[in-house]
Amino acid sequence: PELPLRFQHRFLAARQLRSFPWPELEQNLQTPGGPALLVDILHKTILHPLSVKYPPATKYRRCFLTELIRKHESTAAEPLDELYNTLAGLLNEEESTRCYKNYLLPTGEAVTLSENVAIISGGTTGLVTWDAALHLAEWAVENPAIFTNRTVLELGSGIGFTGIAICKTCNPKTYVFSDCHPCVLKQLAENIHLNGFTLESETACHIQMESQGQEAGATDSQNPKVIMAELEWGSVTAKRLSDLQPDVIVAADVVYDPEVTSALIGVLQKLSAFRATRTPPEVYISFTVRNLDTYHLFQAGLDKAGIGWQIIPAPRNRFFPYDVAPNVTLLRLLI
Repeated sequence: PELPLRFQHRFLAARQLRSFPWPELEQNLQTPGGPALLVDILHKTILHPLSVKYPPATKYRRCFLTELIRKHESTAAEPLDELYNTLAGLLNEEESTRCYKNYLLPTGEAVTLSENVAIISGGTTGLVTWDAALHLAEWAVENPAIFTNRTVLELGSGIGFTGIAICKTCNPKTYVFSDCHPCVLKQLAENIHLNGFTLESETACHIQMESQGQEAGATDSQNPKVIMAELEWGSVTAKRLSDLQPDVIVAADVVYDPEVTSALIGVLQKLSAFRATRTPPEVYISFTVRNLDTYHLFQAGLDKAGIGWQIIPAPRNRFFPYDVAPNVTLLRLLI
């Protein structure tokens, strides 16, 4: 009975066909209820209302449905017209460079994102969601108290998955998305609106924060204040960062290039200047270790800057489908 739901979670996020429980499906298709099971899966994946409204990549849906039909045909059962009619519609559908991915949260709510189908597009890798962002969001969902009724600044938000997930599950007071690439910022704004949040002016929110001082005000758990800031790490000033008044800093997959990590450490040093006037923010960074030299360079840079660090245990539960990778690391930085 749980099989269609498992397919729904796997399919809506549109990751990889090999992540589906195909062997379990093949076994279930040999039972008398096999055809009904296939129809149920079809309606919980390709024909799911969320998938119909915000469809994953055309190529992905075609591949998925073709594999589903292949599994059905291997049982020598009678053809299911609904499967073939749906495939015919997909074959006539024009492919696009953009698609949607729908990530189901433990609450049952979804994070819906417009993403590019190519990993690199427009000269940036920031138009897709990376595994470290999923890992950080899973950890945040398990640790909501860190974010509840606090101001969160995300460095390198990309197209917004982590921040939107935190806004929907952890009740922050204010969430500041930030990035620097024009195409990324444009798509980020679209995704923020797509998920029901209204972007507020950075200046207006700063004035409101100043008027409130450091007092914890009442929080509308459904509508945190959401800001989008253009932050170029190499040139952002300590005052600009201070004006955002972050209590918590998060970042996902920003440790992948020596030049980028050097600029990131520079931002962290500016944030550490908060010690003179207020409690410095808590900092959590999630990243995939793709190159040990880059990782060690980042650690050495932190040590040289006097920034402590500790590895945070991985989240206990996995909510989102991504490859199990022991090299996804989450650090807490002590600035």
